Amino acid sequence: MDYSPILISMKTASISILITFFLGVAVAKLVHGMKHEKIKVVLDGILTLPMVLPPTVAGFFLLYLFGVRRPIGEFLVYFFGIKIAFSWWATVLAAVTISFPLMYRSARGAFEQVDMNLIYAGRTLGMSEGTIFRKVLMPNAMPGILSGAILSFARGLGEFGATTMIAGNIAGKTRTLPLAVYSAVAAGDMDTAYHYVLILVFISFAVVILMNVAALRKR
Repeated sequence: MDYSPILISMKTASISILITFFLGVAVAKLVHGMKHEKIKVVLDGILTLPMVLPPTVAGFFLLYLFGVRRPIGEFLVYFFGIKIAFSWWATVLAAVTISFPLMYRSARGAFEQVDMNLIYAGRTLGMSEGTIFRKVLMPNAMPGILSGAILSFARGLGEFGATTMIAGNIAGKTRTLPLAVYSAVAAGDMDTAYHYVLILVFISFAVVILMNVAALRKR
């Protein structure tokens, strides 16, 4: 059995969750603090869109933007010599794009559940907004944020459609575990497919356990 899909998947999911976590929390805080409800609704819809779109459609948009002869992709190649499409970084890009809405919505929901009286008390005591965010908002919202991070990690690990479109299915380079399962079944190698499936099931089960632990901690 080829172990490269396991390494590629874990590397992709680990890097993508770092990006998704900080980006999701920052954007959730920004949207949560907005006063204009109409702008908030529109922005929320745009940020959540990848979660409801078919992954292949999201991958199509990524390919359109980051292809070698497309706006962002051509700019990166011309000025920095960086080629995103059909590289390992494309798997990270796909995972971040698809898992970001889960992290964003979880973080925003967690922020909205924090008792506003705690925030008002912090302001009354003369705490800055940054201090309130670090010492009041984040600690109280952390269980919900952690749940979102766990879900986002699992979603990034299991991403298939967008990864296929923007990264391809290149053995030893962009072939993640879901792509390895597909390739093994397509080749009639069911034994290898079973092994990959068992690994994914084990990781998914571990994610569910972590979710339950986070939920217990929240209660």
